[in-house]
Amino acid sequence: MKHQGKSTKKSKLNKLKKIGLLILQVKLLLYCSLKILPVKATTSEPVLSIVYTQANANQWTAITNRLQATGVKYCVISLENIKSAADLGDRPVVFLPNVENLTPTVAIALEEWMSKGGRLIASGAVGSLSTPGVRQLLQTLLGGYWGFSLDSPQNLQLAPAKTQAWVSRNSLIGKVHGGVVIPNTVAAQAVAVWDAKERPAAVLTTERSTLLGWRWGVDAVSSSKTDTAWLQAALNRHADVSSGYIGRVPGGSPNCYTSVEAASKERVSTTIASANALQPADEAIDQLQQGLNLKVEPNSNAPISRTEAIALQQQLENLINRVESANLAAAAYNDNFQAAKERQVQLASTKTNIALSDINQSLTQVREIAKNLPQLIADKKYAQARSSWVQAKATLWQLFPLDRRIAQPEIRAIWLDRGTIVRARSEQGLAQIFDRLAQAGINTVFFETVNAGYTIYPSHVAPQQNPLIRGWDPLAAAVKLAHERNMELHAWVWTFAAGNQRHNQILNIKPDYPGPILAAFPDWAGYDQRGQTIPLGQGKPFLDPANPQVRQYLLRLYEEIVTRYKVDGLHLDYIRYPFQDEAAGRTYGYGQAARKQFQQLTGVDPVNISPSQKELWQKWTQFRTEQVNSFVAQVSQQLRSKRSHLILSAAVFPLKEQERIQKIQQHWEVWARRGDVDLIIPMTYAQDTFSFERLAQPWIASSKLGSALLVPGIRLLSLPTIGAFDQIQLVRDLPISGYALFAAENFHNDLQKVFSRTQGREKVTPKEPTPLRQPFQTAAARYAVLLAEWNFVRQNRQLRLPATIISEFNTQAEVLQDALNQLAAKPNASKLQAAKASIARFQSQFRIWMRLQALDNPYQVKVWENRLATIERLLHYGERTAGR
Repeated sequence: MKHQGKSTKKSKLNKLKKIGLLILQVKLLLYCSLKILPVKATTSEPVLSIVYTQANANQWTAITNRLQATGVKYCVISLENIKSAADLGDRPVVFLPNVENLTPTVAIALEEWMSKGGRLIASGAVGSLSTPGVRQLLQTLLGGYWGFSLDSPQNLQLAPAKTQAWVSRNSLIGKVHGGVVIPNTVAAQAVAVWDAKERPAAVLTTERSTLLGWRWGVDAVSSSKTDTAWLQAALNRHADVSSGYIGRVPGGSPNCYTSVEAASKERVSTTIASANALQPADEAIDQLQQGLNLKVEPNSNAPISRTEAIALQQQLENLINRVESANLAAAAYNDNFQAAKERQVQLASTKTNIALSDINQSLTQVREIAKNLPQLIADKKYAQARSSWVQAKATLWQLFPLDRRIAQPEIRAIWLDRGTIVRARSEQGLAQIFDRLAQAGINTVFFETVNAGYTIYPSHVAPQQNPLIRGWDPLAAAVKLAHERNMELHAWVWTFAAGNQRHNQILNIKPDYPGPILAAFPDWAGYDQRGQTIPLGQGKPFLDPANPQVRQYLLRLYEEIVTRYKVDGLHLDYIRYPFQDEAAGRTYGYGQAARKQFQQLTGVDPVNISPSQKELWQKWTQFRTEQVNSFVAQVSQQLRSKRSHLILSAAVFPLKEQERIQKIQQHWEVWARRGDVDLIIPMTYAQDTFSFERLAQPWIASSKLGSALLVPGIRLLSLPTIGAFDQIQLVRDLPISGYALFAAENFHNDLQKVFSRTQGREKVTPKEPTPLRQPFQTAAARYAVLLAEWNFVRQNRQLRLPATIISEFNTQAEVLQDALNQLAAKPNASKLQAAKASIARFQSQFRIWMRLQALDNPYQVKVWENRLATIERLLHYGERTAGR
């Protein structure tokens, strides 16, 4: 028995050794899979790199005191020195404390560094003053973004649903004056919340990042104890400091500077750094778009959470539905089912042909993949799940019907940018552009007419025509060319943005040149809280919307455009203030006229108030917002008194209403509701259809737009041809009347070919009505397409209508068709009321009639409901505009 006991102990010891060796091997494997080599942590081995910038310089003493309290060795990196991923160092974690403005170069370097295994901690309104492209990339890296500041300090509490061990410490709880951080990916988790209404997120985490929703290291915001506790917890999570191992990011510089002074000596050139600081960050979106596409890496075996699994499955099912919807529309439009069955459909990405009858088989296979995804993920076959998803998406994209017409009457707009106009060089060159657009079915062109204070035409009002235009009048040529091709030409004008540092580079003039308007009238400028005309991190000076001389100048300029040229509309851009962040003290609007008027109203100069003075600050925000609102109303009234049929539209930001008012004083719901504008175009730019839908959906469903029409903007830059088609198909399945493409410079030949086949003009058919000009005729035409789809589905015995209601459905459908056709043929008030009553009656019964159909194909039934809603909106729009 004694020897047996020794033997048992020895056996257990051997087992423990084996287990320990196995754990070590697994740990090494994990580190290698992250491309990080394990290094024994000692007091001389820094684990953290912290980024210093002028923006957090006044907080630096408190920041370093807290860092020292954590007991963790760190290195200092100057933001100015970051030109590549290597400059972020080989330490495993980078900390961005309250860094609100990052250049595209820094953002791209950060993305590359994190792809090699680096981990990111950020605090405050990180990146909030950066360009939209940089902000979007940061949102991808952090899983969310700073939404808005809280009015008062709130208790920071751990999210009750989270069980992660690293957030279980009591020291992480405290009172903090922070802001709400908003998750925008399924991978993001809120591990702490504010003890406020709806318990908004205070700390967001992803596998690679932690975002703290307050300005870390600011005594007035949070205590040193709370700050250090959260940093220690995040470091232990990302760098595994407590285990004795830290990582090294391959390719990162080993240089470590322990002070700002030492880090600053590394600056390559003060002149170069200053020049980079002057670069207008909001002009550099172009180089970022390649990195903004939401990707599913097929070979990645990283764990997939339950929410990610649901999202992947839902995205695949939605794409299946869009493919089916597109094929149904194409088949019904061609109006010959048997011929369509035998037709050959050209694949989207190859020159191979596939019979239409094979589409259903392919869809069945993809549905099986979507169905099996949860099981693959449950079995932890993550790489196989991702590969299946990517393969299924590629298959579905190939099944879109790209060889025949699919579009119904809709707004198909494009922004024709200044650069493309300049490169045309003459009316003959411009004619080639309009030929391509017309062949592609584009029916509305936003022609860049005023840019950076320059007009594209020889003006009697503006100080200077664009110096790159010589010997011709592009606007006169564009109006002529558009109308010859039955296209609408809308003058696209920059409203309050008066200059452009990027344009200065093109013209080879001084970077700080404010543009021809402010060069001639410097008193018209707006200013930020520092007294600068160009806000920090941005590249455009703005006019003061409160200045009566500014308003009169712009009104005279716009009146010149719409009376000298037969433009069909005026398209307002930059109809707002520059971007601001109250929490960071970045505010704008302190023009001479604005200050004087506000002081007359309140007795207070706005430069002397702050967001903490809630009542006064709210008045200041309302004052600025009203300057924009009232100017839009002035434009509408004055121009329509000259040209009653003029269409007014606006390009707007798709931020939440209150956030938008606080940040840029743009309240476009008011313009739409009052009837000041006919068309709202939110710039819902995204590199994938899932993100595009999330951006566009709130505005499509909005009930605050009155009778104005809304079409979302689609950015073509770096968007695959089929990706663009997919976003347009989503638009066609939603209750809206079209889309707008940004911009002509990215309208390449592949897009032109696909659009020519799917929405191009047909010589054998009469001129197609457009929603903006013929809303009643468009409503009737769109309903005819809807009838064709129902007939097609019914002929193929795919419409599940009980025998008892078929007769009622047919009767009501014919009644609605007759009412819409009569209204389209000869509009009057009584016919309009009859059509509105008929469609309201039909809609109220439609869901009941389609109850069984919705069990089989809920998506398609919803699409049909959306198309009926679009028809209803067209009737309301036509009712408002008919009297003009």
